[in-house]
Amino acid sequence: MSVQALNDLGEHLAGALGADVASFETRSGQLTVQVRRGAIEKVLKFLRDDSDCRFESLVDLTGVDYPDREERFDVVYHLLSYSHNQRIRVKIMTDEETPVPSAVELFPVAGWFEREVWDMFGIFFSDNPDLRRILTDYGFEGHPLRKDFPLTGYVEVRYDEEQKRVVYEPVKLTQDFRTFDFLSPWEGMTRTMLPGDEKAAEGETPESGKA
Repeated sequence: MSVQALNDLGEHLAGALGADVASFETRSGQLTVQVRRGAIEKVLKFLRDDSDCRFESLVDLTGVDYPDREERFDVVYHLLSYSHNQRIRVKIMTDEETPVPSAVELFPVAGWFEREVWDMFGIFFSDNPDLRRILTDYGFEGHPLRKDFPLTGYVEVRYDEEQKRVVYEPVKLTQDFRTFDFLSPWEGMTRTMLPGDEKAAEGETPESGKA
């Protein structure tokens, strides 16, 4: 689809939806539309039902974390139109406390996607009929795809032979972090002559074979 056609679609959305569309841009051959959070259901319904859009399929819904922003999260929807062979990206912003309207009534598959975004980022979707963790275990603490979530996690899981069950324990690193002297990847390594080093000492070069 040409850039002009994508821009025309963006103009069509802006004209039909007014202030609900904050902005739009075309980049890398795809139209991205920034939408007001409270209008996401209205916008998605329009994209699905409007004859010039016909985005019948929600192919992905995910989150992005920008912890330095006041509204730290983007919720990103990717839709596909089989009728027009087009794709579109819709984005809204939210924070840790404000729920996002669920898209389940418009696209039933959103139920699974929203559960994953809740699990990974902690973004709450109002009116989702089954908003619970989907990738992590029961009792898991935190949301692993947040930028402030520690790489090691908070707990580790192992099977305890004595108790004959899986147990959760605080993370314990098995060794301290290495410190480096920035001269060698192995701390304390000293200069050692290796076979062939004497040639460099004599001034021989690979090009000439002799100094």
